Amino acid sequence: MKKVEAIIKPFKLDDVREALSEIGITGMTATEVKGFGRQKGHTELYRGAEYVVDFLPKVKLEVVVKEDDLERCMETITNAARTGKIGDGKIFVSSVERVVRIRTGETDADAI
Repeated sequence: MKKVEAIIKPFKLDDVREALSEIGITGMTATEVKGFGRQKGHTELYRGAEYVVDFLPKVKLEVVVKEDDLERCMETITNAARTGKIGDGKIFVSSVERVVRIRTGETDADAI
């Protein structure tokens, strides 16, 4: 099993969720986060004063999938989240040792 963490632009969340649902991936967690990469923030004007916005709003999407579904999941997220502009985000993949569904006690792939 693999955990896929995707940092995406907030307005792309619904597109990514719908695309993942279409390929059969329904369980996911979305968290509002702030961060920056090469984008490095930008300058804004508020009441005549300029200030730098270092951390930009993003959404972190977490999905646990069977290893067989990993490539399709990553491709789907990439295609749905891409705008072609800087700040589209990143995908991180890590291994998951165990999963337990609390309600039923099911474990690992059965619990996904």
